[in-house]
Amino acid sequence: MDLPDDDTDVELSLRGLCWNTLKGPRTLLYNVTVPFFRNNVDLSLFNCSAIDLTHEVIKTPSAYIALGELKGGIDPAGADEHWKTARTALNRIHEAFSKLKLKPHTFFIGAAIETKMATEIWEMLKRGGLENAANLTDEDQVASVSQWLCSL
Repeated sequence: MDLPDDDTDVELSLRGLCWNTLKGPRTLLYNVTVPFFRNNVDLSLFNCSAIDLTHEVIKTPSAYIALGELKGGIDPAGADEHWKTARTALNRIHEAFSKLKLKPHTFFIGAAIETKMATEIWEMLKRGGLENAANLTDEDQVASVSQWLCSL
């Protein structure tokens, strides 16, 4: 939908974003249950316009360009648990798509990133098990991962 004149609290009903690129239309949806492995993914980027995004597209593994986990909790004491949950979800994504001989881009965005987590994230980035990551509290990192998503 087009942005209303009064966009107060629009984030409460927003389900995604869409844009056009030279590579084609893109739609980013929040909280999608991916049918072929029956788990929720926080952020899913599709190779289609919002109008063309149907349940059939969501069921089509090759329509996924990127999938990512977003953990917004800011309590450093819970950061490791958020990361364990995200890492498990990212591994599940890799396994499900690998069985179909597909490898969509994967990413992680977290608000509380502790030193041990940062080391693990960096290692995953170096190995290619993760293609991008950002600290939600660092606007430069959020801008970087946003630019990356828009470039896909």
